[in-house]
Amino acid sequence: MTLDKLNRLRNVISSYGSCLVAYSGGVDSVFLAKVAKDVLGKKSLAAIADSPSLPRRELEEALEIARRFEIPVRIVRTKEFDNSSYLANPNNRCYFCKHELFTELEPLAKAEQFAVIAYGENASDVGDFRPGAKAAAEFQVRAPLKEAGLTKAEIRELSSYLGLPTADKPQMACLSSRIPYGEAVSPQKLLMIEEAEMLLRDLGFHDVRVRHHELKQGQLARIEIGPSELRKVLEAGVNERVAAALKKIGYLHVTLDLQGYRRGSVNELLGMASA
Repeated sequence: MTLDKLNRLRNVISSYGSCLVAYSGGVDSVFLAKVAKDVLGKKSLAAIADSPSLPRRELEEALEIARRFEIPVRIVRTKEFDNSSYLANPNNRCYFCKHELFTELEPLAKAEQFAVIAYGENASDVGDFRPGAKAAAEFQVRAPLKEAGLTKAEIRELSSYLGLPTADKPQMACLSSRIPYGEAVSPQKLLMIEEAEMLLRDLGFHDVRVRHHELKQGQLARIEIGPSELRKVLEAGVNERVAAALKKIGYLHVTLDLQGYRRGSVNELLGMASA
C-alpha cells in the first residue's frame, strides 16, 4: 500500500513537468526533494530559506544531504524579520513566514521556468492549525505529499526505503515556534534557543524543545524532552550541567516540563494542536 502511494506521488510530480521544492532539511521536504529529483532530474530544484529562524546546524545538514543525494539546491535569503507582523508573533505567525518564502520563490520559479512550486504539507496535517497553508493557497503552491495521501508515518517509512538519513529525524519546526504567541520574536532570542537546544542534543537527547519565556526579571527556559528521555535528565548530574550551561547562555531560570515534549505545546492556550 505504501509503495502504491510512492508511485502515486511520482505520478503527481511527473504531471508537473518541472518543480521548485521548498526545502528545509526536514523529513517531509527531504523526501519530496529526493522524489522530485528522481522523477524530474534537472527539471527540479530545491530552495532552502535562510534566516535567523533556521539553526546553523540544520542548514549545514540540509545542504550536506542535498550534496549526498545529488539534489540541486539553492539558498534563498528571506526577510520575514523585516516584517513587524511576523516579529509581533501572533498566532498566525507562520502565515507571514510562508508568505515571505513564497514571495521569494515565485520570481525564482518564473525566471528559471519551473511550472510548479511545491512544499511538504502532508496528509497528517489535514485539520491541523496551519496558517502557512493559507499563504500556500494564495500563491497556488502545490502539496504533492498531501495529494498522494501520504501521512507522516508513511513518509518516514518510505524515507527509510529510499535510504534517506531523515527517516527517523525528530520533528523540527522553526526556532520562532519556541516563543509563546504574543511575545516578540527577535534574532537574539532565537540564538539563545538555538544554543540551548544544540547543547541538549549534544548530550544525546533526541526530542528536544527549549521554550523561551519572557519574565519581568529575565528569561526562563522551559525544556521539553521526549517522555522516554525524562529520566536521563536526572542521571549523573545532567540536570545541573544543563542548568549551568543555559544560565551561561543568558537564562535566569531553567525548568523541565514534566509532561515532556509534545507536538504543539505553544498552542495549548489556543485549545489547538500544531507543530
